[in-house]
Amino acid sequence: MRVLVMVKATSQSEAGKMPGTELLTAMGNFNEELVKAGVMLAGEGLHPSARGKRVRFAGSQRTVIDGPFTETKELVAGFWLWQVKSMDEAVEWVRRCPNPMEGESEIEIRPVFEADDFGAEFTPELRAQEERLRAQAEDATNRPR
Repeated sequence: MRVLVMVKATSQSEAGKMPGTELLTAMGNFNEELVKAGVMLAGEGLHPSARGKRVRFAGSQRTVIDGPFTETKELVAGFWLWQVKSMDEAVEWVRRCPNPMEGESEIEIRPVFEADDFGAEFTPELRAQEERLRAQAEDATNRPR
């Protein structure tokens, strides 16, 4: 199963406070363990929400909202995409993770939908389209920009 592992933002990460060498080293070592174990598919840190935007949908209307966003506890400061055997395995990996922030922090783990989760509505034609798009996206990520 694939899971999205989200490092929740803090007031410090939203203020743009960068981690020190010690934390960067610890996280680099943790990421290396994930890669060696075949767990890590992707992972990145995110800039503070002040550099972001949101698009609100209401029917056919689209409204662009500039950051920063006030609810820090609802924001994500970084993420991983992992391939694990179970949610329990994901939890065990997170338990081994260095604390990603100074002081208290929180990491959320959410399963990623797989094709079978959508049932009969996800027709063979839609599955074929999804597979084709995933292959094209993977090719695009392997090309230099």
